Amino acid sequence: MGVFVFLPLVLPLTAWPIARLAEQHLHPRTATRLLTAVAAVMALCSTLCLALLMVVGTAQLPGNPLPDGWSDPEVRAAVPYDEVAGKAAIPALCAVVAASARALWRHGRVRRRAHQALAGLPGSAVAVLPDDVPYAYALPGGRRDRVVVTTALLDCLEPAERRALFAHERAHLADRHHRFLLAVRLAALANPFLRPLRTAVAYTAERWADETAARAVGDRRTVATAIGKAALVSRGTPVATLAGLAAPGPVPRRVAALLGPAPAVRTWPPVFTSVGLAAWGAAAGTAMSAMSSANAAVTMFLILRTATPL
Repeated sequence: MGVFVFLPLVLPLTAWPIARLAEQHLHPRTATRLLTAVAAVMALCSTLCLALLMVVGTAQLPGNPLPDGWSDPEVRAAVPYDEVAGKAAIPALCAVVAASARALWRHGRVRRRAHQALAGLPGSAVAVLPDDVPYAYALPGGRRDRVVVTTALLDCLEPAERRALFAHERAHLADRHHRFLLAVRLAALANPFLRPLRTAVAYTAERWADETAARAVGDRRTVATAIGKAALVSRGTPVATLAGLAAPGPVPRRVAALLGPAPAVRTWPPVFTSVGLAAWGAAAGTAMSAMSSANAAVTMFLILRTATPL
């Protein structure tokens, strides 16, 4: 097993350059999908390696229910620094599981409460709430996806800007942006080194919806104006994994991007560019993480199978 079991814990560092450059040089749709895939794979690999280390640490605890052969010195020798790493992995993995469970529970609770609050309203795709607090967000799930907006926010926008708002929120629902946001949030909880990717995806998902709304409305400046106005008065979304027009983030950058030309659509950036090299670096890091975790898992399985009495 050797040091391979530790590599997936630090290989997310290879994705930091693409997390920064993707926001600037890739189409938002491409950036969102690429960064989410990298984050998800790396998070799974690092969690698997934490679990393998936890097996070693658990086998050293007195009174554990594992077979005696699992705590044999020859088994522990397969993992470097087993005394420290094995025991440290136990609270680390417990913290990852607890944080992920809490995030999923909170996400589900907010969505359930939001759907319950809309239960008495007509079952249309848009729910307009008579509220003095301005906000709007895309609410997936339930009987149907819905756009939730308050009268206070609509009163702040011109008719064309309202169309931009609804086009933006519908884009979030149509492209299932909440899944990308939830995936990178869980990935960042699994490995703190993936937090830059979570921040980047929160931005690129909004930019993806901005570009979709701009095509639907036919006026990029109108969408930019709607975003700017909504950001000044809105309180955002009820939870980070739901998307909205005025979601927290670098709103001035979104407005500036909309005032410029539409980004070019590419499935993969050119190789001999900064973003291309960063993308290939992240891909190599992801592949190395997957191979390292697979190697560690197979090696641990064979060692424990040999050490387990029949």
